[in-house]
Amino acid sequence: MFAIYKKMKELGLLGINRRNADYIRLYNPRNRFPLVDDKLRTKQLAQQAGLPVPELYGVIYIEHQVATLAETLKKYDQFVIKPAQGSGGDGIIVITGKRKNRYQKSNGTLITQEELEHHVSNILSGMYSLGGHPDKALIEYCVQFDPLFDEVSYRGVPDIRIIVFLGYPVMGMIRLPTRQSQGKANLHQGAVGVGIDLATGKTRRGVWQNQVTDSHPDTDNDIEGLQLPQWDKLLEMAARCYELTGLGYLGVDIVLDKTKGPLILELNARPGLSIQIANRQGLLPRLQVIAALKEHSADPLERVKLCKEKFL
Repeated sequence: MFAIYKKMKELGLLGINRRNADYIRLYNPRNRFPLVDDKLRTKQLAQQAGLPVPELYGVIYIEHQVATLAETLKKYDQFVIKPAQGSGGDGIIVITGKRKNRYQKSNGTLITQEELEHHVSNILSGMYSLGGHPDKALIEYCVQFDPLFDEVSYRGVPDIRIIVFLGYPVMGMIRLPTRQSQGKANLHQGAVGVGIDLATGKTRRGVWQNQVTDSHPDTDNDIEGLQLPQWDKLLEMAARCYELTGLGYLGVDIVLDKTKGPLILELNARPGLSIQIANRQGLLPRLQVIAALKEHSADPLERVKLCKEKFL
């Protein structure tokens, strides 16, 4: 046990208690949490700041509006329905096509209009929301992921998580959906976490079910050495989310659409710590470097430049 603790300390791994006490509590004002806990508010803030997000097709606020769902969806063959206050991917339904009077989900199964309406009603009741509070259902554009991920993802859309501290992007990873995760980019449900070289935007080896891997478990294709397109733009977008939210310790989730480019999917005021395992590096030394800076730049591009130089 002592040897494990010593190794973790040498890597500078940030633990959950220290994350909560020294970073979330100190740098994330409680009154700013609603800006990221509600995906609709996050989307509106990002749009006002000129940051790209998936297009919003509609919002269902109350049970009476569920009856209008079919009419709202009539002109869309593909779309996503998600709870505004959900977490961990719970409650999200991705529709990739229509077959006669049924909808095809990303995992290939078919559901009826009635089943879709029942799901929306569950969202409104708070079944998937933080704390079980009444919620609203968002209907939005279904991201068509970049061809880069064709051979290293199972059905769902991969996303890129970037940890931002005081406006500085300090660490990143890609989360690749698998058969086990049912197409969701969630590590706890079985997705693959792949570390990213911050300086170059190239992928490192990954971790799946706490095991180091250099290939995707379903496709057996290499996940190491992939070059993420528009890497500097992704880092700048993440850095700008500091001014957007006023949160000092933040997780920024970005997707790469094959035609629309990078889109901000959501923000997280309590980002998990698995990103350290994916990169096999601790967050703590990087956070300490930023905290020790005598001056913090107001320019997101300058902040990105510093991180690319210091954090390989």
